[in-house]
Amino acid sequence: MKPAIAPIARAAGLCILAAALAFSLACQSDGGISPTAAAIPTPAIPQPAAAGSDPAASVSDPGISPDRVRFGQSAAFSGPAQALGDEMRRGINAAFAAANRAGGVHGRQLELVTLDDAYEPDQAHDNTRRFVSAEPVFALIGAVGTPTSRAAVAVAQNAGVPFLAPFTGAELLRDPALDQVLNLRASYYQETEAMVARLTEDLGFTRIAVIYQNDSYGEAGLRGVEAALARRNLAPAATWYYQRNTSAVKTARLHLILANPEAVIMIGAYAPVAEIIAATRPLIDPVFMAVSFVGSNALADALGADGAGVYVTQVVPFPAAADQPAVAAYRQALAAYDPDAAPGFVSLEGYLAGRLAIAGLESCGPELSRRCFLDALRASGPLDLDGFTLAYGPGDNQGSDAVYLTMIGPDGQYRPVDRLEAAP
Repeated sequence: MKPAIAPIARAAGLCILAAALAFSLACQSDGGISPTAAAIPTPAIPQPAAAGSDPAASVSDPGISPDRVRFGQSAAFSGPAQALGDEMRRGINAAFAAANRAGGVHGRQLELVTLDDAYEPDQAHDNTRRFVSAEPVFALIGAVGTPTSRAAVAVAQNAGVPFLAPFTGAELLRDPALDQVLNLRASYYQETEAMVARLTEDLGFTRIAVIYQNDSYGEAGLRGVEAALARRNLAPAATWYYQRNTSAVKTARLHLILANPEAVIMIGAYAPVAEIIAATRPLIDPVFMAVSFVGSNALADALGADGAGVYVTQVVPFPAAADQPAVAAYRQALAAYDPDAAPGFVSLEGYLAGRLAIAGLESCGPELSRRCFLDALRASGPLDLDGFTLAYGPGDNQGSDAVYLTMIGPDGQYRPVDRLEAAP
């Protein structure tokens, strides 16, 4: 942690910041808009096709050939969230490559086709239409982000294309009406509940602020924090936002400094989250916590020495825990696919997504169809991926409820923790 500044200097700094905030709000120089105007309506969830008209019922579904099955991934392979797309793709490909080296699944090689959406919903929508019609794939896998997944899932749902393991914990994708969706990970509501539980129970904190990305992802996390606090008769000490795909976070940072909370829960991507933490700590030093979507390895790299003591909730096991069979299998597959790649939480999630797809293909046998694929996974009972267990059922399209707590140490490396500890 950075040393505390002298009280007089701190007071002077806060006065200057208050004036700067007033000016910033007047001019909106970093692109901020009012929270009311920023609200993004949630579109209607497409309903399943009527019996007998479900495209998934076809016995010759697209993306399947005698020797190959094609999966499509629209994700951020450019822009501020690029590391998330790169790592999800790396993990999926590691799982697919391991299966292909063993002869594929029922004689079919697995192929991942990727398109860059730059973490922009319109592009994700267009990419998904391309995967559904122009260059059809058997299933979609590993979408990155809530706003992009929200734009893509409507296309997939209406076309009867499986939408597998999106890298988001948003509640909108856990609607049981979405019968083409299978989520892998715990939800943002579960992550934020774990955060608030630890902050209030371990440290006795009551002044908890939220900084969130101004879109459906940030709003989902914000609602999760608000619900967790409400269960404890609390409310956020302050909330503010920044715009997606930007590092213009000055207004959010100034609001945070003036609120001077005990803790800050951050619902964002690694670049703006790192910018806020690094620029805030010289004046105030609350406990910072971020949800898994932040991109843990990229966040630690961006923060450098400023990362010590930052907590991140995770939805997959610790990637260095080689005593866990799922992690050992992941590390072996990753080393074989990309020997220079560092193990990380995001690529581990991608690997588990790939393993989920492989389990569905294996269950169907040689006579593969989209309907068989989804039905087999839903009806599998507990699905054991080398010790990482998933379970689906009626009205439940989320496989795992697990949430893990990690902290960046002084060496810039993550370590698993069971509870929060007050700063010395």
